[in-house]
Amino acid sequence: MKITLLGTGSPLPDPNRAGPSTLVQAGDQNIVVDCGRGAVMRLLAAGVLPGMVGTALITHLHSDHITDLNDLVTTRWIMMPVNVPLRVVGPVGTKAIVDAMLQMLGPDQSYRLGHHDDLRAAGPLTVDVTEVGPGETLQIGTVTVTTHATDHRPVEPSLGYRIAADGHVAALAGDTIPCAGLDDLCRDADVYVQTVIREDLVAQLAALLPNSQRLLDILDYHSTVAQAGQTASRNRVKTLVLTHYVPAMQPGAEEDWRRVAAEHFTGTIVLGPDLTSVEV
Repeated sequence: MKITLLGTGSPLPDPNRAGPSTLVQAGDQNIVVDCGRGAVMRLLAAGVLPGMVGTALITHLHSDHITDLNDLVTTRWIMMPVNVPLRVVGPVGTKAIVDAMLQMLGPDQSYRLGHHDDLRAAGPLTVDVTEVGPGETLQIGTVTVTTHATDHRPVEPSLGYRIAADGHVAALAGDTIPCAGLDDLCRDADVYVQTVIREDLVAQLAALLPNSQRLLDILDYHSTVAQAGQTASRNRVKTLVLTHYVPAMQPGAEEDWRRVAAEHFTGTIVLGPDLTSVEV
């Protein structure tokens, strides 16, 4: 099992970091968890063509986690020799988002169908959407995925995905504060991927802004680096992977971020730029 951070950024654009997205290569599958800006470009950099991705798991419907879903859907369609719909799994509300996305892509689809005989023969652009709640189990090839409730309120519902294959487990949490569902998600996992913020750096940045409340508001619905370390330790995780750095992690600051997590977790801590990966 290989886990690659395709995008480690946040809603704030960063020239060096794509939006939140993680690639899990397990069993016979390439699975993308969330699909933020630039995810398709990072897929190529990771050596994976869009058509090699069979499933996208969506943790929640914040825009920064789904902005590149339309690019993944369209690029797969125009690059594949046969029409194999992408499977999109997400919380309630995902189907409405995908339906609206397909409506937005309608003119583009009609242009391409009007120009390419083989696309017409393959059939129209379609997406296979499955809406799930916590406590469900999905089989994706040889990979087993279970869904777990997370807490990103007022964003509801939000989910984490526990991916098991070949005797290994990866837990991918998305945006959430510590909660019982998060503990269930990552208990005894080989790898636990958590989006994080640094509350000390957010507070420093907010002090420089004339209207900082919008920035300070993010503190109450994301896990801090320290909380991610505590969750990993409490649940006997082997490797903690940090992503979605808020504020953006500056070059050379990796050890400072690692130190904050290491105060609470003695296992392996992985963090860094886009395309950072870990194998188990």
